[in-house]
Amino acid sequence: MKNFDVAIIGAGPGGYVAAIRCAQLGLKTCVIEREHMGGICLNWGCIPTKALLKASEVKMAIDHAADFGITAQITAIDPVKLIGRSRDVAAKLNAGIGFLMKKNKVETIMGTAKFKTKNTLTVTTKDGAEEVTAKNIIIATGARARQIPGVLEADGKHIWTYKEAMTPTAIPASLLVIGAGAIGIEFASFYAAFGTKVTVVEAQDRILPVEDADISAIAQKALQKRGLELLVKAKVEDLKATKDGVSAKVNGEVRSFDRAILAIGVHGNIENLGLEDLGIKTERGSVVVDDYYRTNVEGVWAIGDVAGAPWLAHVASHEGVICAEAIAGKNPHKMDYGSIPGCTYCTPQIGSVGMTEAAAREAGRNIKVGRYNYQANGKAIAIGEPEGLVKTIFDADTGELLGAHIIGAEATEMISTYQVAKGLEATSEAFAQICLPHPTLSEMLGEAVLDSLGRVINA
Repeated sequence: MKNFDVAIIGAGPGGYVAAIRCAQLGLKTCVIEREHMGGICLNWGCIPTKALLKASEVKMAIDHAADFGITAQITAIDPVKLIGRSRDVAAKLNAGIGFLMKKNKVETIMGTAKFKTKNTLTVTTKDGAEEVTAKNIIIATGARARQIPGVLEADGKHIWTYKEAMTPTAIPASLLVIGAGAIGIEFASFYAAFGTKVTVVEAQDRILPVEDADISAIAQKALQKRGLELLVKAKVEDLKATKDGVSAKVNGEVRSFDRAILAIGVHGNIENLGLEDLGIKTERGSVVVDDYYRTNVEGVWAIGDVAGAPWLAHVASHEGVICAEAIAGKNPHKMDYGSIPGCTYCTPQIGSVGMTEAAAREAGRNIKVGRYNYQANGKAIAIGEPEGLVKTIFDADTGELLGAHIIGAEATEMISTYQVAKGLEATSEAFAQICLPHPTLSEMLGEAVLDSLGRVINA
C-alpha cells in the first residue's frame, strides 16, 4: 500500500498542475493516469488541434501569396504527414509532462483508479491491482464528447467525435459539423481550408452563440465568404452511417455527406470511479463542488471538466492551483468565473473576456461601448489581414472594464491584454493613458478604449 498526502486521479491540465502545486507546497503527491499524461487537451484537444489549424493557416497563406507579389503553387497535400506532425507535437509535450512530474518529485502511477473508501483507491495497472491511500484525493478525470444515444452517436468511422476528426486518413469531400461552438467552428475552418465542402448546423439563432452578437455576425460573414454553409436555428433530426458516408435529416431534408462531426458539448467522466458508493454528489454529468473544489465528502475534491463548465484547459489548471492551496491550508483567491478568457482558433480568430454587450445591458449596467475596425490599422493592412473588430464594454459610471471581444488576426493572443487589465481593475481612463507600440495590431486595443470615451484618433 502506498500512502500520500494527496492522490490525484487524472493527469490532464487540471491534474498535473494540481500535482505540481501540491508538491511545491510540501505535500507528498501522486498522480494516477489511465492513458496518457496531459489528458485530452494535450493529446487530443487544445495542442494538436492548434497544430492542425496552423497547417490550414499555411495553406491559406500560400493561396493568397499572389497578393504579396509571390507566385506559389501547392502541388500536393499529404494528410499522413499533416496529421503526423500534430501527433508528434502532442507526443513531445506528453513526454514533457512526465519530466515535470519527476522534477517536482510527484509519483506517477499508470493505471485506472476507483474509490474503495474516501481515503483509499484501488488502482489497476498492467501488473495488477494495488491500493493507494491519501488524506486528500482530487478527481480530475476530465470529460468526453457528448453523444445522444440513438440520435447522435459516433461510430468512429463515418460519424466522428473530435478524436477521429483529428486523425483522418484522407480529407473528406464533404463534411457535416453538428454544433457551432468553438470546437465545431475550429474543425469546420480547418477542413474548409483543405477544400472540404463544409455544412455547419446550429440549433441556436447564430453561430458561436456564447460570443458577443457583433463578433458572431462578423465570423458568420467571414466563414460564408470562405464557402462554408452555416445553418442556424436548424436541427439534425436523424443521423446514420451508410456504406460510403453519412445520411442526415436536416430540417426535414435528407442529405448525404462523406463524414460528420459531433460537436455538441462534453460529459464529465464520472463513471466507474465508485462515486455512488461514497455518496459523492453529481449533477448533470458533473461532480458538484464548492468554491474551493471540495465535494460533499470530506477529503475528496474535484477540478476541471469533471466539475462542470466552463470546459477549458486554462480553467482546469487554475482550479488545480486553487484546490492545492486550499488543501495545504492556504487562503487562495476564488476563481472569478466572470473573467475567464475564451479563444476560438478558426480563421478569423476570436478572443473574448467578460460580459457581452447584451449581457451587460440585461444586467442593467450603464455602459459605454468602443469599437475599432482592423481596416483602420496600418499593421493589419500591411500583413494582409484587414478584416476584424476590437470591441470594448465599460461601465459608464465607474470606468470598469466589463467585457472585451476581438475577431481577426492574432485575436487569441491580444485578448490577454484586456484580461490583465480587467484583473488589475484598470479603468477606461487608465487604459487610455498607456502608450502602445506602433505599428502593431495591439494599437487597436487602445483605440477601441478611446472610442468608448469618444476620443478615438485613427478612425
